[in-house]
Amino acid sequence: MSNTEIRNQEPKTLWNHFADINAIPRASKKEERIIEFMSNFGKNLGLETIVDPVGNVIIRKPATKGMENRKTVVLQSHLDMVHQKNTETDFDFNTQGIEMFVENGWVKAKGTTLGADNGLGVAAIMSVLASDTVEHPNIEALFTIDEETGMTGAQGLQPGYLNGEILLNLDTEEDDEIDIGCAGGVDVTATGIYSHTELNSSFEGFEIRISGLQGGHSGMDIDKGLGNANKLMNGFLKKVADLIEINSIHGGGLRNAIPRESEAIILCVKENVKAFQSAFSNYETEIKSEYAEKEPELAFSLNAIESPLRAMDKGSKLKLITSIDEAINGVYKMSDEIPGLVEASNNIAKVLVDQGDIQILCLTRSSVEKTKEEVADQLRTSFEKAGFGVKLSGSYPGWSPNRDSPILKVLTDLYEQLFKSKPEVVACHAGLECGILGTHYPDMDMISFGPTIKGAHSPDERANIASSQRFWNFLQEILKNIPVRN
Repeated sequence: MSNTEIRNQEPKTLWNHFADINAIPRASKKEERIIEFMSNFGKNLGLETIVDPVGNVIIRKPATKGMENRKTVVLQSHLDMVHQKNTETDFDFNTQGIEMFVENGWVKAKGTTLGADNGLGVAAIMSVLASDTVEHPNIEALFTIDEETGMTGAQGLQPGYLNGEILLNLDTEEDDEIDIGCAGGVDVTATGIYSHTELNSSFEGFEIRISGLQGGHSGMDIDKGLGNANKLMNGFLKKVADLIEINSIHGGGLRNAIPRESEAIILCVKENVKAFQSAFSNYETEIKSEYAEKEPELAFSLNAIESPLRAMDKGSKLKLITSIDEAINGVYKMSDEIPGLVEASNNIAKVLVDQGDIQILCLTRSSVEKTKEEVADQLRTSFEKAGFGVKLSGSYPGWSPNRDSPILKVLTDLYEQLFKSKPEVVACHAGLECGILGTHYPDMDMISFGPTIKGAHSPDERANIASSQRFWNFLQEILKNIPVRN
């Protein structure tokens, strides 16, 4: 199904705006084209449009007739999307628009991330701004940049740009949930160097590949027990550490995506090759059995290659393997206050070993600042013990739940009226921008909701069409029922 047919899905206004922005490459930190597009969008509607010093776009629309005395609402979503693709997919994110299709009631992308996170939120706001029929109070549309790799847009937004009393963040991914809190996060990066050992013809070379994992959002999916390619690769290298030397490792990618693939080039003395191959076969059987239900597409491959002439020195090899083995990955602690909520976690997102350099990239999340620091400190200790330099960066706060929020009552009441069921009022383990925006605008009443999206941050990302219709109807009803200004 072509993108033209995507535009015929209901609600058409939502899917047409989504198709428009999905035609524009918009990776985090490379948002120049989407910023220009959104700025022109606002100006072409004759609306006041501002691009702030960091690149956030703010578009103001006056209230519709009879709604002038209602509280001003900030509609907020982020412009950037995670760029991930399957290894076999031939696609250039820098030049191509996302190729979409419909399957069994879901919009999907062909071998890449879809960009529904947070493109559907952006498209919904665009639909409100462009509409002549949607009733609403004064609107301030806030389109932030770089949410996925540091939230620098939200962090860079200065006080004084917004006048709204209520903020609706459209970045939640289950349509039966209303979000009132989220985790904060910090990037933990370990770096080091190693010496090379020169090798001779007594070694054989092999390429090891782990692939087919689901991956996913390192916050929302961290408690699902999915495989982490970096941990699985390291688990095998630990088992055969006495049999092999390491030439290179390339595993994972973005910090906020659970790594789906890892590749290692290793060398093995010829007399140990059979023992090494047997260990590989046994490990493959063991791990596939362990993940049979949750990772049915998990694949291992072992291929003989021309043997490289050098490898990582033995001391660095053992320190690398030990440090990754000891490093926290996955859920660290569940919340004592909110049943079912992950309080703290870590994602070992990327492992790069090549040409004498080592990089290990992690994203630590927690809804409790003290626990976030605890996990980050444990990672620092583990990596520093192995001789790595460790940098903590990009720290951002969580969003503390407020069950007495006035806008929460508006949303829960409307949800029950519209859908004849009660929504789940939750906090999530993802990072939403509400925590940061709340530091700039502490008196703003904030809430988050959105359509159902599955597999965010992976090429399996998909958006439910029926849910998107419900989401659009819900948003329109909310805007009609914004309280009168005090």
